This record gives sequence, C-alpha cells and structure tokens, in this order.
Amino acid sequence: MSNSRENWGSKLGLILAMAGNAVGLGNFWRFPYQAASNGGGAFMIPYFAALILIGIPVMLVEWNLGRYGGRYGHGTLGPMVYLQAREGTKPKTALIIGSLAGMIAFAVTLLVNSYYNHIIGWTLGYSFLSVTGGYADTAVSTGEVFVNYIQSPGMVFTFWIIALAGLGFAVMRGIQKGIEAWAKLMMPVLYVFGIVLAIRALTLGSPVDPDWSSMKGLNYIWNPDFSALSWRSAIAAAGQIFFTLSIGMGIICNYASYLKADDDVVVSSLATISLNEFAEIILGGTAVIPIAYAFLGPDGVGAGVGLSFIALPNVFRTMAGGQIFGALWFLLLFFAGFTSAIAMYNYLVALMEEDLGVTRGKAAWMVFLGYIIVGLPVGLEPILTKTADLAYFTEVDNWVGSNLLIVLGLIEIIAAAWLMGDGAFEEMNRGGIWKVPKWFFNVFHKLVTPIVIMVLIFFSYLDFYKAGYFKAVPSFVANSPQLVPWVNGARVVVFAVMLVGFIQSYRSIKTKYADEIETNKITVRI
Repeated sequence: MSNSRENWGSKLGLILAMAGNAVGLGNFWRFPYQAASNGGGAFMIPYFAALILIGIPVMLVEWNLGRYGGRYGHGTLGPMVYLQAREGTKPKTALIIGSLAGMIAFAVTLLVNSYYNHIIGWTLGYSFLSVTGGYADTAVSTGEVFVNYIQSPGMVFTFWIIALAGLGFAVMRGIQKGIEAWAKLMMPVLYVFGIVLAIRALTLGSPVDPDWSSMKGLNYIWNPDFSALSWRSAIAAAGQIFFTLSIGMGIICNYASYLKADDDVVVSSLATISLNEFAEIILGGTAVIPIAYAFLGPDGVGAGVGLSFIALPNVFRTMAGGQIFGALWFLLLFFAGFTSAIAMYNYLVALMEEDLGVTRGKAAWMVFLGYIIVGLPVGLEPILTKTADLAYFTEVDNWVGSNLLIVLGLIEIIAAAWLMGDGAFEEMNRGGIWKVPKWFFNVFHKLVTPIVIMVLIFFSYLDFYKAGYFKAVPSFVANSPQLVPWVNGARVVVFAVMLVGFIQSYRSIKTKYADEIETNKITVRI
C-alpha cells in the first residue's frame, strides 16, 4: 500500500497549524464563561485535573493514531482506529470499532462546524460593528443588538458565507500552501492581539465601582472557593478540555497523518497543549474575565454564552478606545475560530480524497456546499421563529459538541492502550526526543484515563436525563412550542449524519482491507 500524501513543510508550520487547530473559540469564547459560571477558581481545580488525567493521555493517543494511520495512507479516523484495534481483536470486530469511531468523527466535523462556522461569522460581523460603532448607541441594549444581528439575514448570511469561503480557499490550496501558510500568519497575530488585550485588562483599575477591579477579576479566577466545587463543575471542566484541545474529533489525527514516519509525536503533543493552555489560561482568562469583572461586577462576569457578544460589547462601548479594543477582541475570536474550523473542513476534504478519489479542489467545493446545507437551519431558526433561543443549535451541540467527542475519546484510548497495547506504546515513542515512560502508559492510558472518561460519560448522561434531554419535548423548549420542531429536526439530522458516517466508514475500511476482513486475519502491514 503506497503513500504519496503531502507532508508538512516545516516543524514550525506543523506546530502552529496544530496549535491553531486546538486554539479556537473554546479558548476565548467558551472558557471564560464556563469558568465564570462554574465558580471561577473552583472550576480551575477539576480543569487542571482533567488536563492531566484526560487531556495529555488522549492527545498522545491521537497524535500516535494519526501518524500510524498516515503511514498506511489514511487521513480519516475510521481506518486509523481499525489498524490499531485489529492488533488486539479479530479484523471483523475491529471493523465495527473503526466504523463507530469514523461515524463519530464524521458527525463531529460536519455538525460541529455547522454552527461553529456561524459563530465565526458572528465574530467577523461584530468586528465590523465594532469599527463602525454598530453597538455604540447606549439607548439600545447590547442584548437587543445581538438579537437584531442574528435575526438579520443580510448580516448573518453575508459574514457566514465570507468565513466559509475563506476556509474553502485555504483548504483548497493544500497542507503547505494553504493550512500551514494561514497558521503562520494567523497564530502570531492571534497571540499579539491576546497579549494587547490582556495588558489592557490588567491596567483598567476600577472604572465603574471601587469593588470591581480587573485585579479582583483575576483573583476571582485564581482564588478557588472550595465550597463551589461540584460534579457539575467537574463535568464542565472535563468537557472543556475535550473542546479546547480539539480531542475526540478526529482532526488532531488528520493533521498528524501528514507527519513523516519518525516525526516526534511526544514533543509535538506537549507543544500543542502548551500553546493551547497559554492562549486559554494566560490570554483568555486574563483578558476576558478581568475586563468583564471591572465593568460588570461578579454577577456580570457569569453572563454565560452571552459574555462575548452581549456583556463585552457593553464594556467596549464605555471604555476608552473601546472601538479599537472591541475590533481587536472580535478579530482575535475570528482568527481563533478560523484556525480550528479549517481543521474540521480539511478532515472532510481528506475523507473525500481518500474514499471518492476526487481532487482536493473539487472536494473543497463539495464540502463548502455541504456546510451550506447543514448550516442553513442554524441561521434560519432565529429569523423564522423571531426568537433568540437557538434551540436547533443547542440540541446539536448537546449531543455532538458536548457528548460524542467524549465517547470518541474513549474508543480511541481503548483501541490504542487495550487492543494495540504495548505496540501503541512503542509506536508512540518512535523517533521521540522525549519518551513516554512505561509506567505512565500503564497507569494512565490503560487504567486511569479510560476509567475517568467512563465516569464522565455516566454523569454526563445522568445530567442529560435530569435536564430532560431524553424527553420527546426537552425541558428547555417545553414552554416554547414553536421551537419543538427545530429540536426534533436537529435530532433527525444528527441521527441521519451518524448513519451516513457509519456506512461511509464501514465501506471505506471494508474496501481497503477486504482480504483480511474476509479471512479474519491480518495480511496488510507496512
């Protein structure tokens, strides 16, 4: 089986592209409101625990999976997981395991980007509003500005299409000239913007109330209140680790598949995590929460999902140089979102190249049209229902963006540590400057991490049950009958996409490894 796939042009380009994949809206949009609404400093305790117990081990597995699969010419997760699973079970069983993994990766990369691309469009639109003073009128609340924005077809679809077109153009140009080139441009700019905003945040003082200072906001995030610790904050922290590191999606594996056979995956994994955590904790936590605390106080800092699009514009309209800092903030969000969305886009392009044999340019256009189709309900719902509840968005995110990635992380670690076993350990350390200790692999990959993930999945489903997500009419739309069809529509779409994903992965693996699946014995090795 030959492999003539493109490789990364440089180590720097690889690290910046992988960091760009991990550094996304999860760092600057999701992390601040998750931390603030889950007890501030109390959130950071389970957050760091989840980083050590789950984040680092799964990241190592995904880099290893990707490089190993890339050696066989694969850029998508189904065949990658199959190759490792067959080492500890029969090929026919490995076929099912690989198909399940491929199904979830397909669903995540298609459906998460269906709403993620819209949020990227919002950030670009809000950059425009910042420069033009579109939310500067204090007679109109920033909440009204946001509602008017998402209910305006011209604004929503214009900036969404611009963002999608930019992604398509970048992916179309390939790994080195497209993805790597954009990462080399956007990632340094993103860090510069983040540092500027963090410095401005820490020099705000107390502009509104003597008890509301940016330094007290910093203290809020770093001074843990142990009484606020709960299972809810622990589950939220673990979910944030999956989201922020982009693990459990298949896209780390896709990028790693373009590595050379002896490229170091251990150093690359740790470098990706380090750059991501610097962006999230040092920049995201230092810029957003102190600014919100200084202007809005302890109640405003916990504004939830609306922190970036509702609470912070209220800050920018009143602070000195607010238009400039507002534009910087939303451009930072745009760059962060773009570098992550490009990885999900490339996963689907790689799938079409690999399974359908279409050229990269044609595949990029086909994925562009696919994202238009699956993204239309996200944009149309607030326009047609005249509400800002985003029930379709919420339902898709509940099942795909908050749940399936954790399940996929478990499948990956079972395939690597339990089925491939010591072979995965040896493969992980191939070409490495730093080596993963055997005790770490045995303790974390084989025992602690899968157990922690299984506990997390159990409590996540328990939370879903209590919140009414298993009901025909979920609790969050029980009093809004006009939103029920959107929720049920989201469920149908999720199920249909997962079914297509399973069939695609099953056929892909079975076609490529037909002889060994038929004989139920391994016959293909590189």
